[in-house]
Amino acid sequence: MKNRALVLVLAATLLAAVAAAQTPTTPYGAPISLEQAKKVLAGAEAEARKNSWNVVIAILDSGGHLVLLQRLDNTQFASVEVAQQKAYSAVAFRRPTKVFQDGVAAGGEGLRILKLAGATPVEGGLPLIFDGKLVGSIGVSGVTSQQDNQIAKAGADALK
Repeated sequence: MKNRALVLVLAATLLAAVAAAQTPTTPYGAPISLEQAKKVLAGAEAEARKNSWNVVIAILDSGGHLVLLQRLDNTQFASVEVAQQKAYSAVAFRRPTKVFQDGVAAGGEGLRILKLAGATPVEGGLPLIFDGKLVGSIGVSGVTSQQDNQIAKAGADALK
């Protein structure tokens, strides 16, 4: 009985932490420009090539519209759709897709995420912030979700 109570307390604490991390505070800004999107793409592509990872990189604007998409040679075609879904989730919900992945992994109430239209619970989608505003997002797919996120972060960092 004591162990069950401890598990419930730990689960509630984890869910509260996930919920707090999910509160979007960054306001939407003007859509990312083509030049900014090219910088993000170049940063992400450089990281992918450095590691010999074949991926798709999708850049969306702050309205969720596709600005750039690049499929590196020999990347599975399914990654085209997955990269766009990750990017859409990141811009629509104003948070990294890893937040959804962690929520689902926690189980319990976190499983509600699976019913949110447009929420992709797989790491690799990040909001793009410029001058304190959300201007778009990046989604990457093709390798492991952690590697996808590493590539996406390199792209996001190139915007700064």
